[in-house]
Amino acid sequence: MSTDLALTLLAVLPFMACALVLALPGRGNRGAVWITAIVSGVLSLLSISLFPLVSNGGVVSTRLEWIPQIGLNLVLRLDGFAWLFSVLITVIGFLIVLYARYYMSPKDPIARFYSLLLAFMGSMLGLVISGNIIQLAIFWEMTSLVSFLLIGYWYHRSDARDGARMALIITGTGGLALFVAMMLVGHIVGSYELDVVLASGRVLVDSPLYPVTLLLLLLAAFTKSAQFPFQFWLPNAMTAPTPVSAYLHSATMVKAGVFLLARFWPVMSDSQLWFWIVTYTGLATLLFGAYAALFQRDLKGLLAYSTISHLGLITTLLGMGTPLAAVAAIFHIANHATFKASLFMAVGIIDHEAGTRDVRKLSNLRKYMPFTATLAIIASAAMAGVPLLNGFLSKEMFFTETAEFDPNIFVNLSLPIIATLAGMLSVAYSIKFVHGVFFGPEPTELEKIPHEPPALMRRPIEFLVLVCLAVGIIPGITVAPYLAAAVQSVLGVDTPYYSLSVWHGFNLPLVMSIIALVGGAIIYVPYYRRLINIDGVPLTRNLGGQRIFERILVTATNRWARRVIEVFGTQRLQPQIFTVVLLAFAAGIGAGWARLGNLPLPDNFDSVLGLVWLLGGFGAIAAAHQAKFHRLAALILMGAAGLATCVTFAWFSAPDLALTQLLAEIATTVLILLGLRWLPKRQPVAEDRSWPVRFRRYRDAGLAVLIGLGTAIASYAIMTREAPDGISDFFLANSYSQGGGTNVVNVMLVDFRGFDTMGEITVLGVVALAVFGLLRRFRPAADSVERPEQQRVLDEYAQGDGQHVAVDFMRIPALIINWMFPVVIMVAIYMFLRGHDLPGGGFIAGIIMSLAFILQYLAGGTRWVEERLRILPVLWIGWGLLLALLTGVGAMLLGAPFLTSAFAYADIPLIGKVPMATALFFDLGVFALVVGAVVLMLIALAHQSIRRPKPAGSSKPKVREGADKWN
Repeated sequence: MSTDLALTLLAVLPFMACALVLALPGRGNRGAVWITAIVSGVLSLLSISLFPLVSNGGVVSTRLEWIPQIGLNLVLRLDGFAWLFSVLITVIGFLIVLYARYYMSPKDPIARFYSLLLAFMGSMLGLVISGNIIQLAIFWEMTSLVSFLLIGYWYHRSDARDGARMALIITGTGGLALFVAMMLVGHIVGSYELDVVLASGRVLVDSPLYPVTLLLLLLAAFTKSAQFPFQFWLPNAMTAPTPVSAYLHSATMVKAGVFLLARFWPVMSDSQLWFWIVTYTGLATLLFGAYAALFQRDLKGLLAYSTISHLGLITTLLGMGTPLAAVAAIFHIANHATFKASLFMAVGIIDHEAGTRDVRKLSNLRKYMPFTATLAIIASAAMAGVPLLNGFLSKEMFFTETAEFDPNIFVNLSLPIIATLAGMLSVAYSIKFVHGVFFGPEPTELEKIPHEPPALMRRPIEFLVLVCLAVGIIPGITVAPYLAAAVQSVLGVDTPYYSLSVWHGFNLPLVMSIIALVGGAIIYVPYYRRLINIDGVPLTRNLGGQRIFERILVTATNRWARRVIEVFGTQRLQPQIFTVVLLAFAAGIGAGWARLGNLPLPDNFDSVLGLVWLLGGFGAIAAAHQAKFHRLAALILMGAAGLATCVTFAWFSAPDLALTQLLAEIATTVLILLGLRWLPKRQPVAEDRSWPVRFRRYRDAGLAVLIGLGTAIASYAIMTREAPDGISDFFLANSYSQGGGTNVVNVMLVDFRGFDTMGEITVLGVVALAVFGLLRRFRPAADSVERPEQQRVLDEYAQGDGQHVAVDFMRIPALIINWMFPVVIMVAIYMFLRGHDLPGGGFIAGIIMSLAFILQYLAGGTRWVEERLRILPVLWIGWGLLLALLTGVGAMLLGAPFLTSAFAYADIPLIGKVPMATALFFDLGVFALVVGAVVLMLIALAHQSIRRPKPAGSSKPKVREGADKWN
């Protein structure tokens, strides 16, 4: 397998599997488990197989050109450090999948759980193998979004919703800071490529923007890795299922922050600002997390605070700025992931089999769960730093670095003292975990008798505990080459000599370890009864950021929001529209203000066009006047204004725009007409000539004139400006040679500016879904809807009452429209196929196709159409968007920028040479999405306009939920 394909699979395969799991029919529980297990297993083997390419400082990468002119490309880059994280993400992810198979209840939405797990795995892999720092920031935010969904997986629980929201706000804020930091880094270095950034030396540190860039980067790292004072979100995230906690909050997501610090360590750590902020933030987190863990009754809460403490240890090492400290940090990242993931899974087994995680109720479980107890005791010993386990080695290296002499007396004393004290606390809470759960008297408050879990549920823990033992006993054979590859990729030529020997002689770090082990026992043993019963963190209840966060959240969401609503809020639509229109007027004036005094006057003006504009303006004014009396008349007069715009486009030789305007005018008129039928009946009232009413009318009329004037000035300023570098000439000259079409407008839409069109059709699809989602929630009262006589006749005709004279009369247009249906479809196909060379295209063809369906609704009624035509507009929208996206991705896979079009001539028998362009597929996606969006809005409006009568003898109205049928 080629390197490019391997890296692409690492980045893409999890998301493809995520989509596949979501598409499984029914509940799809068994299929979701198998797909996720196979994909995570394949990714694990793939990650491991890439080690020979990154050993000895090797780096492999692949890139897809996106916007190379400004340095934005999709770059996948794998070195030893990224490889280490990739193995942790995939291998532990695979073990979590096996474990969750037995942990999750069949009543849970399993497919959603595994799809989110795959999405998170893909986001983390994308983060660690990103070779572009903007791309890294995007994947960083993706991890926050997916973790929000995983933490709130049991969304019926208020604590899960609160924990998920808190995690999203904190980590999402850090993600925004990271994005700004990466923009600044790219500006300082002159490139967004990670290789260029890592090779920049002291350019970042010497820049005047370094302090701001560093603070933003550290804000992102501290929020993601739960550093003080942002540590509070992690314990609140323990409401997630235990497999999520074992994966996200011990092995992967919370490691993203320290990954970021280690990744930028070579180019940003050589400063006193880095040393003081990172080191002492890490020390504060290390000490506070260890202290808080000691007072937790919930086992997951204990492990959460211990995770915070160990993340503080890693951050402290990275803050010291020495190469050996960086080695220890990287080593502890791997060690902590193994023993903490195994401990979380052990807690999940205890909760699953004993029915509780409360340490007060758990006791002497070694009698009932001897194998699980043995595994959890070994993992806890590794967490405490007991010799012959992996945690001892990296903690010994930590003690060694803190014990190094520093000329600053404060640093020289604070580092080893705080490190030793935190080590004592870590031993104490580890003893609490082991003693409180597996030793002591018989449990008496358990809901059920505990027992060993299924053997396969225990296998992931057994594997991780075996790794803890193997690394702790024979590190030179098991972990040395992999750690060397990771260290060398971060430190490069500055990689120091270090030893992974278990015994280094009797020295100060060993004394610190002994003090930590003995001191931890002394802290716990005399007070173990009190420590088991305490819940909370004595002396620090108001310490940290949670109280500030809650105060800001309450103030911002309640008090400030209430004040804003009191000042600006209204339940009436008119004031809201007034505000929007006023802002639009200000924007229009602002757009043309710079050139207001220099706008060139037109050389000549055609009187015929002026007459068209006069008629259009008269129609608009008359529509505003008629809106008070007759809505249908106002709608018809509005169509006159739209027709004037259409004639204007045609007059200025823009047939594509004219055709689009005409068709859109027809479709929107019919849709608005259906909406008007849904509005309440007008109540006849006497003409109100009071001053407030007259003022409001004059105000609205004046605002309409102003917005028209502002729009006219802005439009004229834009149309008369000199385009830089002759952009219009570029499109005219290159439309055929580079886009393969002579219709410049269509080539611009599907090729040169295809990315803009992609965004526009996405917005159109979202709007259609929003209209459908809003209107399906409620229906108007039957006696409040204007139900024209024509619709009553159509309903009778659909129900079979053919005796009415008007029904016979209505058959004639219905038959004509039915005959015209295939003709309109053929016109749509014709306009679609000719769009690349002549006026037409996917958007125009889509509206024509939609008009065919609209005519069927008008002629035959909703029931007639639904019984004869099976349209699935949501699928049209989805497939249209997917086809447009795949067209762009296909160009990237061939090494071209996104949505680049290729064209050639196809020699068809009996027809001859026919020009073919790949933009046709993109245009087909536009066509499908437009049809789906218009028909979906049509269905939503049509079904809101018509209510079926209540059948006799029925207690509830038997409404045909046609709108639901189409979803």
